[in-house]
Amino acid sequence: MCDQSVDIIVDDALAGDFTLPDGIKAAVQAACTVAGFTAKPLLCIRFATDAEIQLLNSQWRGIDKVTDVLSFPMQDGDEIDAADSLGDIALAMPFVQQEAERLGLPLADHIMHLVVHATLHLLGYDHIDDEEAVQMQQLERQAMQLAGLHDPYPELQA
Repeated sequence: MCDQSVDIIVDDALAGDFTLPDGIKAAVQAACTVAGFTAKPLLCIRFATDAEIQLLNSQWRGIDKVTDVLSFPMQDGDEIDAADSLGDIALAMPFVQQEAERLGLPLADHIMHLVVHATLHLLGYDHIDDEEAVQMQQLERQAMQLAGLHDPYPELQA
């Protein structure tokens, strides 16, 4: 089981408009567990404004628009050094709120899914091609179940 060192930052601009949900560290834990990462994960999760995420997306990905979540892995390759940070995760609020409403999900549940998804990215998983996407979706579903949360892909066969 992973002991955790998860730093959580909520941008000042969100003060009063955003309440940090319970269970964020459990979502990280679940993603680590299903990915077979048993060391203490070191990472940072930032809750930011849409404008800040759009800026990061433009700077780092060359895509000048807001997106729900960005992952910034600090390690590359098959071997992850548990002594070093896995990386950073940044979520766009209120974009994520609007997305949750569109999907008919409680905000906290959608945040947990995005944290699981992004943590798997930090652990080296991706969804660039179909085979990778299927593997990552299966891990996300397992992690969400482990954390006692909703199935993020109910349209997929079990």
